[in-house]
Amino acid sequence: MAWIILFVAGLLETGWAIGLKYTEGFTKLVPSVLTLAAMAASVVLLSIALRTLPVGTGYAVWTGIGAVGTAILGMVLFGEPATAARIACIGLIVAGIAGLKFVS
Repeated sequence: MAWIILFVAGLLETGWAIGLKYTEGFTKLVPSVLTLAAMAASVVLLSIALRTLPVGTGYAVWTGIGAVGTAILGMVLFGEPATAARIACIGLIVAGIAGLKFVS
């Protein structure tokens, strides 16, 4: 169950990272409120998952999910470059996340 909670926390991290773009420096109310809510929920879920998962593994997986999700959504939503090198690097992050899950 902790892994599912951690995965959801990582998705929320992606949500708040992307949400930062839409807040326009926290000048737009609705995106700002949603972004702050996603931040809080993400950290709370991370802390719940860390009750049973090792902190180093949990934190690395959480940030990895957030980094991969944000990079992919940046390409999809904002037209950021989807070069072979970027995609390969994202693959390396995913491999690291999977590796940490399997050795924990």
